[in-house]
Amino acid sequence: MKLQKASLVVSALMIVSSLLTACSNNSSGGSNSSIKESAPANTESKTNNTTEGEYTDYSKGFDKRVTLELPVYERAFEGWNVSDNYYTRWIQKEFGDKYNIDVKFVPITRKGEVTDYEQLLASHNAPDIIFHYDMPQALAYYSEEVMQELDLNEIAYYAPTYWNNMQDTMNQYSKVDDKNTFFFAARPAADNSVQLIRKDWVEKVGMKVEDITSMEKYNELLKKWKDAGIGIGAESLKKNNYNFNYNFRQWPVNKEERALYSDLGVADLTTSATEGYLRNLNYQYNNGLIDREFYLRDDENKIKAQFVAGKTGTFGQYLTNNTDVMDATLKNNPSAEFAVLPRSAVTPEGFKAQERAYWPFGLIMGINYDSTDLERIAVWMYLDWLSQPENLFLLQNGVEGQNYTLDDDGIPVINTEFKGDSVLSQNNNKDYWSLITEMVQYDDPETTRKAYIRLWAPAGYEYLAEDMLENYEKNAEYRTPDALFSVVLEKVNEYKTDLNVLFQELYIKCALAPSDQFDATYEAAKKAYLDAGYQEILDEKQKAIDAGQFN
Repeated sequence: MKLQKASLVVSALMIVSSLLTACSNNSSGGSNSSIKESAPANTESKTNNTTEGEYTDYSKGFDKRVTLELPVYERAFEGWNVSDNYYTRWIQKEFGDKYNIDVKFVPITRKGEVTDYEQLLASHNAPDIIFHYDMPQALAYYSEEVMQELDLNEIAYYAPTYWNNMQDTMNQYSKVDDKNTFFFAARPAADNSVQLIRKDWVEKVGMKVEDITSMEKYNELLKKWKDAGIGIGAESLKKNNYNFNYNFRQWPVNKEERALYSDLGVADLTTSATEGYLRNLNYQYNNGLIDREFYLRDDENKIKAQFVAGKTGTFGQYLTNNTDVMDATLKNNPSAEFAVLPRSAVTPEGFKAQERAYWPFGLIMGINYDSTDLERIAVWMYLDWLSQPENLFLLQNGVEGQNYTLDDDGIPVINTEFKGDSVLSQNNNKDYWSLITEMVQYDDPETTRKAYIRLWAPAGYEYLAEDMLENYEKNAEYRTPDALFSVVLEKVNEYKTDLNVLFQELYIKCALAPSDQFDATYEAAKKAYLDAGYQEILDEKQKAIDAGQFN
């Protein structure tokens, strides 16, 4: 049955309820309505007039002007116009003018992208590419019938470089309901997600960072911090992206069990892995080892503020060379020292340091159902042009002698003081080259590693990037991706937004319950969650698993 819009919060959690309601209003869950029903598509525009093997050569440009509309994330960088800047004009000059194409960039807000797309699609103003980072939402778009079926031979003809780079991924993941639907950006195997810890705090209580080899050792450290009056560990509200219980899962992975329960969009509340996670969270809360108002820390800035102020000794973020968290902390405590918390520190003894692996692709893309044949072909031509190393390099680094100089390894050394016309956006122009790849990569792995350290490490903190990479490589065998279903999971789309809100309330109840009431609270939470739609999701997934409709 559907989740009822009733008050789900006991009086002791009224403040939490207010917070969670606010969170639910900002949910990025997709609509379940079919856009095509409210606004019929121009079916003539997506008729493929070519037969297999017969494609028109447009290498000299289109006979008539074609408009190509490309999505670009708008991240509210001060002074940055995502639709009109040095790089959009350069793309028009070098690509658009060459092939008789008007290239237009359509802003999509990063936090409100699903809402933006739904509104643009309904009004027939969406760009030619529909993209998202997570497959559940990409499948939701597919279920609304707003994406064209793809001809892979057409992609190979018009975008040979792109196709050669991505054909293995396309052949494995493109199909939904036996229809080629998606194309992808590459994702090199690397990650700059890191848990920082106050090294000076660790040593003040007679321990070393390398001593923190398990969850039990980490809890021991937190207790020493508390007893010494130094501080506590960080914790934050779980919402919308659920990969919190990997360290409590059994190894090796049971693929069918993973497909059934592991899902970024809908939290698992009912397995032993989640029970283990919540039991430890309850222990940490009741013993004063973590931020007692963790459920109010619902974005990175709030978590960061606690760390910078010296109230918490841990902080998770994506490490970048322009992060200010270390400098900000040093202003409050000039003797602060920082280290990378090992992945094993949050892993129970006897378990493996598991974590979610990214799928082997970045952006998941489809062609807008309103795009014409020529507009679709223009997409392929653009992806191929963008795949050329010299074009990708310029978008990633800017102009040599202005934005950067090259070192002896051929790696750009960024001029952080440059403020001229070709200045990069604050995320290194990624929103313009992420259609091709999620990360910068060089032909030589060692050069790539050096580039990552330079890209991720603030000056003087290269050791953090090195330790982060070492941790990543050390636990490589214990990283596994979630399953990808090749059919639309209607129950996931139907219930996920409401279940996200309910999960937050229920897991907080479990965390805040008195120790002797944890078991009863958790059992009641599981029943409420299953009854609110999660059981229907599990039933639907099991049916797809039994039919072999997952990777």
